[in-house]
Amino acid sequence: MAIETCEMDFSQFELSDPVRQAVDNSAYTKPTLIQEKTIPLILNGSDLIGQAETGTGKTAAFALPLLSMLQPKLRETQVLVLAPTRELAIQVAASFEKYGSAMQKLRVATIYGGQSYEGQNRALRNGAQVVVGTPGRVMDHMRRGTLKLDALKAFVLDEADEMLRMGFAEDVRWILSEAPKERQTLLFSATLPPNVREIADEHLSEPEHIVVKSKTLTAATIHQRVCMVGFRDKLDVLVRILESEPTEGVLIFAKTREMTTRLAEQLCQHGFTATSLNGDMQQKQREKTIEQLKSGRSNIVVATDVAARGLDVQRISHVINYDFPHDTEAYIHRIGRTGRAGREGNAILFIGRKDKFRLRRLEQATRQQITWMEQPSEKEVHEQRVAQFKESLCESIEAGGYECLQDLLHDFQKETCVPIERIAAALLKMSHPNLVPAKETKSRRSRRDQNKHGFGDGSISDDFNEDAFRGDDDKSRKRNGRRGEDQDMQKYRIEVGHVHGVRPGNIVGAIANEVGLAGNEIGGIQISTHFSSVDLPRGLPSDVIRRLQKVRVAGQMLRISAWDKGSQRRGTDFRRRGPKKSSHGKRPKNRSAK
Repeated sequence: MAIETCEMDFSQFELSDPVRQAVDNSAYTKPTLIQEKTIPLILNGSDLIGQAETGTGKTAAFALPLLSMLQPKLRETQVLVLAPTRELAIQVAASFEKYGSAMQKLRVATIYGGQSYEGQNRALRNGAQVVVGTPGRVMDHMRRGTLKLDALKAFVLDEADEMLRMGFAEDVRWILSEAPKERQTLLFSATLPPNVREIADEHLSEPEHIVVKSKTLTAATIHQRVCMVGFRDKLDVLVRILESEPTEGVLIFAKTREMTTRLAEQLCQHGFTATSLNGDMQQKQREKTIEQLKSGRSNIVVATDVAARGLDVQRISHVINYDFPHDTEAYIHRIGRTGRAGREGNAILFIGRKDKFRLRRLEQATRQQITWMEQPSEKEVHEQRVAQFKESLCESIEAGGYECLQDLLHDFQKETCVPIERIAAALLKMSHPNLVPAKETKSRRSRRDQNKHGFGDGSISDDFNEDAFRGDDDKSRKRNGRRGEDQDMQKYRIEVGHVHGVRPGNIVGAIANEVGLAGNEIGGIQISTHFSSVDLPRGLPSDVIRRLQKVRVAGQMLRISAWDKGSQRRGTDFRRRGPKKSSHGKRPKNRSAK
């Protein structure tokens, strides 16, 4: 989606000097429409409802003015941002840090479930002026007294519709009711369903309502694909793609400067000519790298988002997202480097198993479903190598100049009596060892992973259901209705109940945030006095269960365990270890939790 900008520039906003400096360093020149309309209102202190789709620059629309009004010397929480998932919370916090990079003494804290309290407590004690977090963990810190909102000036609800869809409505209302009444409240959402409107009516004071709709999509000439790749297999899969697909210029995006250098070196070791492009390079060196890519002297460049911003090279046939983009806006800018001037372009995204929510956000932003691709097989790679060799061999024959070597070849054949075909094959093996066909083998780890997860070396197995991964298949929709038991659901026990003050929305939000499930993919929940039960998709991997055991809801670890006949009487930990003996050496009687 090409983000629509306006005629004015950031210098026309009354932003603080450090924030304007950070914007200049970020290479942004023109604000988007949502930024143009909301920044002046926020600077004026108005409550606001910003309705715009993902990828339109919403984060900068509230981060820039709020940072401009911040008091860095005051070491208390002045801005609180609620996000529906930890991934989005991390992205928003990173944006605040980027736009506030020129501000002295600015501290940004990110708090979400699944992370230890120790580091979060330390960040809050150090006086974080900006706090970005998920509702459940924000509530926990408020109840513990580690997060105090006495000095709060601005409250932001980001992706409000997604937050309420995941079951956070009661949490959001509680946090808003506990925040100071004298504050500025900003609500950003792609849509405004009734429950979002209710919260806006209850907690916003005469808000301005700004609606911005995107008019353009990503270029129709760009073929977008997504490939499921394990972290350890990313380099191998990248090499296979580069060898199996016909490419011209290739732009590979990595998160950090260090990764661009390392990945370029690794590609060179595999026989490619690759260079890096990052902020550590001098301007002359960067210009030289871009010129080499334009002229064809270099075909592969590994870059960071900032270094490649504004890059215009028409011969780029492929953009490969080796690392998942920082946000949807970064993704749109990345893939916009290919398919230029009416040419066909390819955008490939490497994705992990936990990136379901982020993939859905990208598809919503681009208004296009990204096509799944399988990893190239050894056979496909070999066929491409042979085709390239035949092409280069024909070119060499046409060029001539090899006649003087024919006598050497005939002399050797007479001396050894070896057929000329065998001599040619031996020479070919010496000069092009990669043309020797490789057997299709899988490592022990790959076979184990395939049996466990349905994926081998990262390729999509035959029974992989891409619609189910996105949560769009008919079976998922039926299951999401939460109508009683389902053969695809399994009941689990969690060690939190009424006595802890837990609500169903707390449980849904915590589990969804930790393992990437949509809120409506979680089945029925029954809360008892000391424990609860929850229905989750059958066959969750053991590592997911281990993560969920440590997740805290209402201050309690879930300690999730499979439900069985004894679950209503006592939890898994008690069944394994048995109840402790009393001081008189006798075991206490079991008490049912009613």
